[in-house]
Amino acid sequence: MTHTVLIAEDDRAIRDSLTRALTLEGYRVRIAADGTQTLAVLAEQRPDVLVLDVMMPAPDGLEVCRRLRAAGDRTPVLMLTARVEVPDRIAGLDAGADDYLVKPFDVDELFARLRALLRRNPPADTPEDVLIVADLRVEPPARRAWRSGRELELSRTEFDLLELLTRNAGAVLDQTTLYERIWGYDFGPGSKNLAVFIGYLRRKLDRPGLAPLIHTVRGVGYTLREP
Repeated sequence: MTHTVLIAEDDRAIRDSLTRALTLEGYRVRIAADGTQTLAVLAEQRPDVLVLDVMMPAPDGLEVCRRLRAAGDRTPVLMLTARVEVPDRIAGLDAGADDYLVKPFDVDELFARLRALLRRNPPADTPEDVLIVADLRVEPPARRAWRSGRELELSRTEFDLLELLTRNAGAVLDQTTLYERIWGYDFGPGSKNLAVFIGYLRRKLDRPGLAPLIHTVRGVGYTLREP
C-alpha cells in the first residue's frame, strides 16, 4: 500500500529534498509551506503521517499540532526542529506529537521513524484499490473517478489512461509506454491519438479554480502530479 506523507516545512530546500527522497522511497507526498496551508491540506485529505516543522509561520508547528489533537485528529505527527534543548522536545510532545527529530538529520533515520509510526498507526480508511492524488480519487474496480468531490464522466479509454497515469503519479510515462499499455501497440510518431485523449481528460479534470494535474513533458510524454 502506498502511504501519503504531508511535509509541512517552510524551508524550501528541506521541503524539496524530503519530497524527492520520500517519492523515491515509494511514498505519495503532499506539501505545505506554513501552518495555514498545513491545516487546509489536512482538512481536504487526511495523510497517513505528518512531518511537521516546529518553526513554521502562521501558525507554528506546535499550534498546528495542538489544533489537530483538540479536533480529535489522531494523524501520526513526526515533528522536526533545530531546537535541541530538552524543554523544546517536551513542548513538542506535550502538543501532541508522536515523535521528534532534530535538524540536521539523516534521511534514513527519518524513514525508520516514519515506518515505526505507520506500524503503530496503520491507515484504516483507504482501501488499497483506491488511488488518490491531491483531490483526485480513482476507484479502478468500480471504474469511477472524482475530482474535488465531483464524479467524472469518462469513456473506457479515458478511464484506462487516467488510471495508468494515477498509478504512476509523479513519474513521466513516455508515449510508447502509454500507447502500448492503453491500446496494445504504438501508433507511431505521427499519431495524434494520445494527445487527443489527454486533451479530453484535461477538459474533464481541470475545471475553473482547479490546478492542472496532467502535465506534458515535451519530447517525452506525460505525467500526473499534485499541484
